[in-house]
Amino acid sequence: MNGSQIQRLLKAPAHSFFLFGARGTGKSTWLRRALPGAVYLDLLDTRLQLELMTKPHHLEALVGKAGESGWIVLDEVQKNPALLSEVHRLIEDRRWRFALCGSSARKLKRGGADLLAGRALTLSMEPFCSKELGANFDLEAALDWGTLPVVHQKAGLEPEILSAYVDTYLREEIKEEGAVRKFAPFVRFLSVAGLLNGQALNTENVAREAQVPRATVDGYFELLADTLLGFSLPAYRPGLKVREAARSKFYWLDPGVARACAGLLRDPLSLDWRGVALETLLFHELRVWNAVAQRHRPIAYYRTAAGAEIDFVIETRKRQASQRPHLVCIEVKHAERWDRKWERAMRDMADEGSVKVDRMIGVYRGDRRYRFGELDVLPVNEFLHDLYEGLVF
Repeated sequence: MNGSQIQRLLKAPAHSFFLFGARGTGKSTWLRRALPGAVYLDLLDTRLQLELMTKPHHLEALVGKAGESGWIVLDEVQKNPALLSEVHRLIEDRRWRFALCGSSARKLKRGGADLLAGRALTLSMEPFCSKELGANFDLEAALDWGTLPVVHQKAGLEPEILSAYVDTYLREEIKEEGAVRKFAPFVRFLSVAGLLNGQALNTENVAREAQVPRATVDGYFELLADTLLGFSLPAYRPGLKVREAARSKFYWLDPGVARACAGLLRDPLSLDWRGVALETLLFHELRVWNAVAQRHRPIAYYRTAAGAEIDFVIETRKRQASQRPHLVCIEVKHAERWDRKWERAMRDMADEGSVKVDRMIGVYRGDRRYRFGELDVLPVNEFLHDLYEGLVF
């Protein structure tokens, strides 16, 4: 199925909004479908970009006769952050609604996105999720190559597309924008970070492997977050009677992007890699549901100093003075048979009096569903079905 024919879960709001997402996630395609009557201005058009840089007030004239509450799409808005001042004025004076689309929040953060605080919502566009793909969702392909629309549309050419995707990111998002002072160290960092997908971050070790200062590594990870290619999964610290991990984990946007950065596009994947790929995919699915269902619940992981770990801890109700926090705990295993020992960390958490575990879920590669007391063990596809039915959180 062509990517443009797939119905995305994201819905356009009634008010002005920013739409952020990594390159190749389908932002422009979605905007043209969601706002078919909008005036569309693409700042990748060099002449248009230069005109609005020197004469931002021309934006009003370019829009022309859009009626009150008409829609204007500004694509690649990060190319001209100063234009947001004019957008602000037109929202106030003309009551126009703007869809401000970009693949990086970095320049906007530095260039004045705060001018629109309270006047524009923020939406995120992710790679395809299982619900959007429906019958076309292939778990094996998703673990191998990810679900970026630009990859999904070119079955059989995944290594070539992903290699070109990373090259485009390096050229357009990093090199051309001057985001790093030296290019070669960042390329070394990417290869190290690709191999560290799903691991708790030790920036000293990363700095040593990439041969760059630790402070530079911190900036590189911030850059990946700003360009929406990576996400931090914080450590959950409920303050139980054990020492708890404090370091965040880093997950790439997509298993295929991680594989490309790690230089493994032409190599067979180990079981350990595929296990982390499954975690990466499910973290993606959790983020998508959390956003489109407007749950906006904190997602973390839990680990003790002794090594007991829960892959995902979702806080469904915050701690209050007279109320314990409520949690959903999820453990993910790339295995066709469920081993009851994998439940231990979740059950230990549930036995603690300082938190309330509402659900414990094991997700695995088998095909049978189990119920062990208060714990559900679900095949991957059944978990994904339940997630988008609102049955997980």
